[in-house]
Amino acid sequence: MWMSHDVSTCHQGTAMQGPRPVVLSGPSGAGKSTLLKKLLKDYENIFGFSVSHTTRKPRPGEVNGKDYHFVTREEMQKEIDAGEFIEHAEFSGNMYGTSKGAVQAVQAQNQICVLDIDIQGVKNIKKTDLNPIYISVQPPSIDILEKRLRDRQTETEEGLLKRLTAARVDLELSKEPGLFDVVIINDDLEKAYSELKETLLEEIKKTQESRKS
Repeated sequence: MWMSHDVSTCHQGTAMQGPRPVVLSGPSGAGKSTLLKKLLKDYENIFGFSVSHTTRKPRPGEVNGKDYHFVTREEMQKEIDAGEFIEHAEFSGNMYGTSKGAVQAVQAQNQICVLDIDIQGVKNIKKTDLNPIYISVQPPSIDILEKRLRDRQTETEEGLLKRLTAARVDLELSKEPGLFDVVIINDDLEKAYSELKETLLEEIKKTQESRKS
């Protein structure tokens, strides 16, 4: 989820019942989506993906309710004002956010909720009592990140430069001590995935055991 680093807020009182959530952060092109797909495939009934809300228009192939909850700015602002969002922000003129309901819907299924959040969202969630596992997925370098983004051929030059600028800020802010529990440098997909699984193994086992009892 992409958001700006200057328009963001969150709400207190977000204690929720169920398995401990996972916050996965990192710039676009770092490989979060690929790692998430592998995780959800291997542990289909253990992990659930928290679907973010956004006011931007769907891209070709995107499914409402699966990729994002596509809403109007008015609808989203109304829910934000009502305190229904853990965090929210704005990027390139569009609003993005994670609602309490999106997390609760996953936890209600006794699943580990995965949240794909940007660096500012991470800092905001730190102010709540959600208590997730914080994981940063990063590219080996900005140059490799740029190549990955260009190879996608999904961005205008202006959009790509915005993402690279945001990525530089993201990577710099992520150096803050104690911000993340684990930092994974994704220079080899299988190695990165192995690190991700190892980090989450204890919570996976707890969730599996709780279902047996």
